[in-house]
Amino acid sequence: MRVRAVLGSILGSVTVLVIGWQAGAAAAHNAAELSTASSSGAATTPTGAATPGSTPTPAATSAATSTASPSPSAGSSSTGSSSTASRTIVGATEETPFGPMQAEIIVAGTRITNVKLLQETDMGGRSAEISNYAAPILRQEVLKAQSANVDTVGGATYSSQGYLASVQSAIDKAHL
Repeated sequence: MRVRAVLGSILGSVTVLVIGWQAGAAAAHNAAELSTASSSGAATTPTGAATPGSTPTPAATSAATSTASPSPSAGSSSTGSSSTASRTIVGATEETPFGPMQAEIIVAGTRITNVKLLQETDMGGRSAEISNYAAPILRQEVLKAQSANVDTVGGATYSSQGYLASVQSAIDKAHL
C-alpha cells in the first residue's frame, strides 16, 4: 500500500514536470516565431505607434505586433530577448443581482495575456465564494479562447455573465 502511494506521488511529480516542460517549449517556439517575424521586417513598430510622418490605419494598428526588437536609434539596448509592450484595458463595471463585476485585460500586440478581476460580487459570503470559484475558470477560458465568447460556469451564472460582459467591453476598447 505504501509503495503505491510513493509510486503515485512520483508519477504525479513527473506529470507536472512534463507538462511544465511542454508549456515552456511551446512558449519558446512562439517566441521564436515572433522573433522570426520581427527580423523579416514584418510589423516592426509597437501597437498603435506611428512612424514619423504617417498616420496609423486601424488595419495597420491591429496587425502590428509589440514584440519587435528596438531599432538602434531608439537608444535602448537589447539583451537578446524581444520585449513585449503591453497595455492594460479596464472593462466596464457590470451590475449583477449580487453586486458589481469589473475586469481588466492585459494585451500584448493582439493577444490577451492576462485577465484580472477588479470588482466581484459582494452580496454576502456565498456570493463572494461563488465569484472566487468562477473567476479563475473564466480567466483560463478567456485566455484560451482569446475572446469573451465562452461558456458560463455552472452555479455562477450571474457572476459569469457580469465577468464576461466586463471582459468583452475591455476587448471592445482594445479593438481586438
